[in-house]
Amino acid sequence: MTVRVLEAGLLSTIQGNPRTGFRHLGVPASGPADPLSMALANRLVGNAASVPALETTLTGVTLEFAADTAVAIAGAAAPCLLNGDPVGLHTTVPVRCGDVLVVGAAQKGVRNYVAFSGGLQADEFLGSTSTYVPAGLGGFRGRGLQKGDELLLSERRDCALLQTPAGFRFPISHRWALRTCRSCETHELRHPADLFDRKLKISKRSDRMGIALEGGSFTTESLAGMASSPVFPGIVQCPGDGSLFLMSVDAQTSGGYPRVAKLARLDMHPLGQLRPGDSLSLIERSEADAARELHEKHAYWKEWLPDIDRVI
Repeated sequence: MTVRVLEAGLLSTIQGNPRTGFRHLGVPASGPADPLSMALANRLVGNAASVPALETTLTGVTLEFAADTAVAIAGAAAPCLLNGDPVGLHTTVPVRCGDVLVVGAAQKGVRNYVAFSGGLQADEFLGSTSTYVPAGLGGFRGRGLQKGDELLLSERRDCALLQTPAGFRFPISHRWALRTCRSCETHELRHPADLFDRKLKISKRSDRMGIALEGGSFTTESLAGMASSPVFPGIVQCPGDGSLFLMSVDAQTSGGYPRVAKLARLDMHPLGQLRPGDSLSLIERSEADAARELHEKHAYWKEWLPDIDRVI
């Protein structure tokens, strides 16, 4: 059973579970940039949260099906068509052999996730099928999809026709407020409170490795020659020019810039939807408050996504 790529879009990749336990060897996590949206799409076709699915970027993707199956789309606000007729996000969509699905350009947010009943077959590396393009690992030959590629579907599973309940449709916006904790070198900022008291802007320098933030210039006290130290997705670094850089899912495993903040785990999943030009506020949380709010968020989402603790 195959799906043919008619138009690949800006960057469409297969993503599955993150590649964990190998950062000490220099291997980034990868996985979906917005794992909650991928989990929601998978839920609608009867899959576990991290079953391999398709991640699109900004301009969408066009697919032709060579078999009957069911799909679901979740993530950025975007028009979607099946054989020219509109189909909604957050709903199970039956498709038949010969059907053409168009996931249109994102109007809010950046990435959409197309999940398939049973999931996509993909190359595995270090226990994960997620694509890491810089090193050519996992997914479909370690790269973004190209026109004419044929994706293999795993065996279809029976699934009910579902819609994500309204209370579980994560809103996509042009304005973001993400809960953030202080990090290892926050105290080295000359005015640390300024980090959490201003509106920042998402730069055009944004991809799966990291996101440059505009709207502030910060000074560190004594770390111009800081040695490289471990870094993770969600870390905010402050290079010598005083700018800010937010690390994303494909980020390198070490860096030599001060780590001045860290997104709280419960607000990591919107990383994949931060669009150039969007505004961003970092809302300070203590580690204790962030942990408590994470447990509360898990308790809320478990009704619809029982494996939410594996997602966020």
